[in-house]
Amino acid sequence: MLLSFRTANHRSLREEQHLLLTPAYDGQDTPDAEWPAVPVAAIFGPNASGKSNVLDAIRYMSYVVRWSFRENEPGAGLRRNPFALNSDEPSTYVVDLSIDGVRYTYGFAVDDLAVVDEWLYSYPRKRERKIFERSGDTFTYGVNTPDSVKGLAELVEPNVLLLSVGARARQETLRPVYGWFAAQGFRSPSAIMNTETLLGRLGSMEIPELQARIADLMRAADTGITDFEVVEETDEELAVRAARRPRVRGEYMPSRRTRLLFRHMCGAGEFTLPLQQESEGTQQMFHLAVSVLPVLQHGGVLVADELDASLHTYLSAKLIQLFQDPVTNPRGAQLVFASHDSALLGRIQGRDVLKRDQIWFTEKGEDGGTQLFPLTDFKPRKEDNRERRYLTGRYGAVPNMDDELFTAALATRVDSAHVPPAAQDRQ
Repeated sequence: MLLSFRTANHRSLREEQHLLLTPAYDGQDTPDAEWPAVPVAAIFGPNASGKSNVLDAIRYMSYVVRWSFRENEPGAGLRRNPFALNSDEPSTYVVDLSIDGVRYTYGFAVDDLAVVDEWLYSYPRKRERKIFERSGDTFTYGVNTPDSVKGLAELVEPNVLLLSVGARARQETLRPVYGWFAAQGFRSPSAIMNTETLLGRLGSMEIPELQARIADLMRAADTGITDFEVVEETDEELAVRAARRPRVRGEYMPSRRTRLLFRHMCGAGEFTLPLQQESEGTQQMFHLAVSVLPVLQHGGVLVADELDASLHTYLSAKLIQLFQDPVTNPRGAQLVFASHDSALLGRIQGRDVLKRDQIWFTEKGEDGGTQLFPLTDFKPRKEDNRERRYLTGRYGAVPNMDDELFTAALATRVDSAHVPPAAQDRQ
């Protein structure tokens, strides 16, 4: 599980920001679970306050760990997104993890040219054990680090992480941490999976019950869907499509297409619709289900930007509850998400959607840098109406609206709409 994440100099995150997921209330809010970290962390704040940038920093760290060895060409530097006024300074990323009961700390700092620093420690008996440290092209190791890990330094390019190289070389000492990054999932409403990717994700689900659970979730969400199926193009349909394509040389036969169809039941009987003809909310719900349920099944972290996009608050709350309940989350999977839906701060059907130590806020400072801070800074009581307190500005992290300027801007647009273009030019 993710215990904490720290980052500095990433997009609007100028100074180091710390997302802490260790419980703050000694299990008082989650008495049924024995997790070392909270299963959910939610970030709220106004538009452009940096919520998405916190999640993007997690995504970027995972990307560099998983792909730096394969995608960073020798001498080509690294792609990163530093704060605009700190472009000459390194960007830093650090995670504290609990994997199979062992705590790990892993982090790195990068600039545009190379990996500046990298380090990995484990705490097998609650005592720090150095696995490796890196400063530029200099590597040092702990007394228990295998020689096979030490020998990797010769293979590591300046813009590639040692952890990435070690995982590709199947070094068991490094595999647990790399595996944690590989198990992460990311969701953004602006990056909807295309049908081919979605079908591939469904096909990779080796457990048939998992697809059945997705169908159950869609039915429970009152989408009108009773089931879904993947249908292959028939021989006749394939032949007709091939005949319409111009042939350059010899025989041409395109690959067989597959479609994702959803069954609906109504008073007149059953009918099917392709995914593209479903409502936006139904499409978002299905994509979320495909992302959420495998994480719950196998463990890991799902990072979701705008979790509530096109979803009713009740549905967002139900998805969150899947992670809160040890019965539906037996492997301690985690959900880290950003949202504008303040109703998630309150109670739905008599139950708190989020615990006090699962709520975070973002706001911009005068220098344009994002400040990330937890609800626990305000010493909240369990009985507080957190949604009302947030909307009245008690926690900050709300838009600072200039009502007069907003009204004037709107009035100008309304007035201009009734003025002919030629008249506008004379003004």
